[in-house]
Amino acid sequence: MVDIPVIDISGLRSNAMTDRQAVADAMHGACRGTGFFYVTGHGVEPAMIASTFAASKTYFAQPMAAKQALSLKNSKQSYGYGELESEQLDPDIPPDINESFNIGLELPADHPEILAGVMGRDINQWPDLPGWRDTMLAYYDACLDLGRLIHRGFCLDLGLDEDFFDDKLDLPMAVLRVLHYPASHGNTAPGQLGAGEHTDYGNLTLLATDGVAGLQLKTRAGVWIDAPAMPGAFVCNIGDCLMRWTNDTYVSTPHRVLPPKQERYSIAFFLDPNPNATVETIKGFGVSKYPPINVGEYIGSRFDDTYRHRVEVAS
Repeated sequence: MVDIPVIDISGLRSNAMTDRQAVADAMHGACRGTGFFYVTGHGVEPAMIASTFAASKTYFAQPMAAKQALSLKNSKQSYGYGELESEQLDPDIPPDINESFNIGLELPADHPEILAGVMGRDINQWPDLPGWRDTMLAYYDACLDLGRLIHRGFCLDLGLDEDFFDDKLDLPMAVLRVLHYPASHGNTAPGQLGAGEHTDYGNLTLLATDGVAGLQLKTRAGVWIDAPAMPGAFVCNIGDCLMRWTNDTYVSTPHRVLPPKQERYSIAFFLDPNPNATVETIKGFGVSKYPPINVGEYIGSRFDDTYRHRVEVAS
C-alpha cells in the first residue's frame, strides 16, 4: 500500500521561516513520490465549498437544452458546458462519462489578450441562475490564492526564492471545472471510465469531492490505488508543467476516475501558468530532459488532444 500524505499548509502563512520551511519539508517527499497529497489548513471556508457544490448540482439538474445553450463549443477556449462523452482523456478507450462546466479567468471582453486571441483567454459563459456567477468566482479566487500560496512552499522545498512563481501566475490559465458523473448501471462501453487515465497539464490541481469514491492514481510501480475522500481536505496533485520546470524532480502522476456506483460530483481547480510564460528547467536541476516550451502553445496542444471539437473547428 502507498499512503497519500496529508499536509497542513497553514504554516505557509506564518511570518516565521521555520513554520514555512516545515510545510515545505512535508511537501518534499509527496511531490517526489506519489505526486499527490491532501491539503488541510487551507483556509477555504466549508460553507463556500458547500455552496459551490450546491450551485454545481443546480446547474446540472437543468433541462439539457438549458445546459447546451452554454456549450463549450461556443467558446474558443472550451469555457462552458461539456456534455457526456465530449471529452476523451485517454485516446485508447471510449470518451469519458461525465458532464462538466469550465470557467476561466474572468476578464472583460475588451481585454487585450482576449482581443488578440491569446490561448486561454476568452469571456466566460454564465447561466441565468441567481447567484451562480458570484458563487463560482468567489470559489475560483479562493482556490487561486491557495494555489499561489502552495507554490511558495514548493519554492522553499526546491531552494528557490519564495516569489519565483509569482510573475508566472499573476494572470494564469487557471480553470475551474465542476463535474457530474452519473451513476454507472453496467451499461458502459468496454473499458469506458468516468475520466480516462491522464496527467494534468499545468502546475497543480486542487480537487474537492462529494465523498463518493472513484478517483485512483497510478504509483511509480504501475499499481492503481484509491484516493479516498478526506472530509475538509483538498486533493492536490502535480501537473506536467511543474514536472518539466523541475526536470522530473516533481512527479506528474497518472490518474483516472472509475464509473461511480452512485452519481458523483467533484470540483477541480487547475492552476496553469500564464499563457506567455516559458517553462524551462530551473537552474541547478541537471541537464534538461525537455526543451523550453511556451505555456499557451503547450496547453493548447493538450486541449486539442482532449476535445475533438477544437480540432474540427480548426480544420
